[in-house]
Amino acid sequence: MPKIVDHDQRRVELVDATWRIIAEKGLDGATMRDIAAEAGFANGALKPYFPSKDRLLDFAFEHIFAQTNRRMEAATAGLTGREALRTYCHEILPLDDERRNEARVAIAFWQKAMQDPAKAAVHERSMEQWREALGRLLVEAGHGGADLVTAVGAIMDLVLGAQITATLSPAHHSPQQLVDQLDCLLTALIGGTA
Repeated sequence: MPKIVDHDQRRVELVDATWRIIAEKGLDGATMRDIAAEAGFANGALKPYFPSKDRLLDFAFEHIFAQTNRRMEAATAGLTGREALRTYCHEILPLDDERRNEARVAIAFWQKAMQDPAKAAVHERSMEQWREALGRLLVEAGHGGADLVTAVGAIMDLVLGAQITATLSPAHHSPQQLVDQLDCLLTALIGGTA
């Protein structure tokens, strides 16, 4: 009887291996051979799933975006107002190893998206989902400012910028510092305290 292979699970295993290799070697240093070995597959076994490192990076970005959204939904269930907004943002901030590795994949994807309109479009669709959610959460949290677009932009700049700064200089962007920066911004936008 032939072995039953869960192809979706294999893709996820390859994405997980991709995070580890990119974190260790960077995007340019990560080879398909390295990724295959890290996932426990023969090099040729990747081709049916991802014909190129570029396609693997696309899938990895889409996977981490979906994973982050699932965490956001679970973490904010039952929360309202400022606490829902704050918790939502915490899932984007690189506050632990998992989210820092996700940030590394996002940074590698952004690097490619600057030259690839298809990747840029994927990124823009993803970020538009977050902008819409943040706008709704800001209003629910009591943002009464006239320019909601600017407020959403400030939050997006902080959480996405933190992915870069915390990855490049973690000593100056500890998880607590990132949380404090977010709280400072939220206080400026909606008042109150953390």
